[in-house]
Amino acid sequence: RAFMSTVPQKSRGFHIRLKPYRCLITLIGSAILALGLCHIHARSNVTEGGVLGMILLLEHWLSLSPALTGFVLNALCYLFGWRSLGREFVGYSVLAGVGFSAFYALFDLLPPLFPTISEHPLLAALVGAVFVGVGAGLCVWAGGAPSGDDALAMSLSYLLKVKIQWIYLFSDLFVLLLSLTYIPIARIVYSLITVILSGQIIGWIQKIPKKENT
Repeated sequence: RAFMSTVPQKSRGFHIRLKPYRCLITLIGSAILALGLCHIHARSNVTEGGVLGMILLLEHWLSLSPALTGFVLNALCYLFGWRSLGREFVGYSVLAGVGFSAFYALFDLLPPLFPTISEHPLLAALVGAVFVGVGAGLCVWAGGAPSGDDALAMSLSYLLKVKIQWIYLFSDLFVLLLSLTYIPIARIVYSLITVILSGQIIGWIQKIPKKENT
């Protein structure tokens, strides 16, 4: 019931009505997520599970381009989310995805904000998890998904009536276990810390009640 109150109702008709307040929250979340991935994860080699981990796995073992597999997997997740959560979900998700790309490109132009983060992988895992959890959590709270992982988690949580943090945990653990076939276990441990903490944070934020007019 808690999750059902936080996802957009399926739109009836052609038009999609996005609420300005939720659009603002979505953009703020996209910016936080982009900042964490750009200046912490990308510079510390602490990875995530889900779609990101899967496309890296497919590239390593099958030599499939991440550009292709990433597009296909994310598209399938968004399609699943659209069928489950409706058109408003697509609207907020498009805004989240575009916002993430724009903010990432902007943050990538800046000098490293945490220049020594790669020397402290545990710290990178913990701080990165906060950025990912808060950023993605705000987007999920608003009703959209900044990536295919989030779309899949939202949809399965809605359909199965399972708390979203457990969906994140199970899907990420599955990918990380497969990744042990080519990634050192030490790196997987740090990644595991990130996915557990970020998933819990998303779940906590998703539970924040919303007023009907927001």
